[in-house]
Amino acid sequence: MFNDKRGREAEMKTTKKRMACPVHSFQQMISGKYKLRIIWDLREGPRRYSEIRRGLLRGKIGTDEIDARVLSRELKTLAEMGLIHRKDYRTLPPKVEYSLTPTGRSLVPLIGSMHEWSTRQLKVAIKMAEAG
Repeated sequence: MFNDKRGREAEMKTTKKRMACPVHSFQQMISGKYKLRIIWDLREGPRRYSEIRRGLLRGKIGTDEIDARVLSRELKTLAEMGLIHRKDYRTLPPKVEYSLTPTGRSLVPLIGSMHEWSTRQLKVAIKMAEAG
């Protein structure tokens, strides 16, 4: 068993390794089932939980359900990372809005580039499937 000092040193070493590779750090930040899509949907302005949920279902093939725990966890994680802001109006029925922080907004152009690239690749794949 490590004493507190050795445990802190090991944790610090792991943190330094993660910080040594910005791509790894970015990957860890955005990993998750819905994080990128949530940020992308919030680019247009604040959204309530139900609006975010509906936005994630848009264009989805297969199930029309999103596990509430998963979505809540993604929103909480994004808020803890400082990418989104959660505003609780403290009313009944409950009203909570989510919006992008300046840091979250800085990801929108990057996600936009990914969106454009993916759109081009999907078009190519469709043409190949039609030809083949």
